[in-house]
Amino acid sequence: MKLQTAPSEFINLKGIEYFTFEEDFMENNIRCIPMIVRFKMDLAGIKLKLGEWSRFQPSERIELALRPVNNRLQISTYREYLAQLVVRHTGKAATAMLIDEHPQWKDLFGLPPMLREKFAELKLSISISQWQRLTNIQRFALLKLCRPGHENKNFPKAVAEFGLLNT
Repeated sequence: MKLQTAPSEFINLKGIEYFTFEEDFMENNIRCIPMIVRFKMDLAGIKLKLGEWSRFQPSERIELALRPVNNRLQISTYREYLAQLVVRHTGKAATAMLIDEHPQWKDLFGLPPMLREKFAELKLSISISQWQRLTNIQRFALLKLCRPGHENKNFPKAVAEFGLLNT
């Protein structure tokens, strides 16, 4: 029996892309980090563990979702804010990760092989024009959801939510 949980603080938050399928993201009864925050963490070069995320106040999580990351200064400010939150709530330094200077979600003219393979596995397809119509966060989410070793149960939900089934 699945436990009923309250909707996340992100479900009706204005100013961010938040996906319906993310309401299913639960691990150990903790709501997972939304794609918008994961996207920004990747840009900032900080890996956040679910246990760290769960210690943040709802207002801090919302702030992480809303803060802009449109240029180097904003990304740097975001990194500093997130690092300070981790230290404040855990007493430990944030975990740094390499920043991909050429992430696959930015490539509008080529479909990443891992994505093509996942679509083929589900007997679906995605065209370059469909890929190009997606937002950065949607492309990012699809790539995160199709990674090897990822549970992938939300991949088909994301494909449907992003309108990729009506080909």
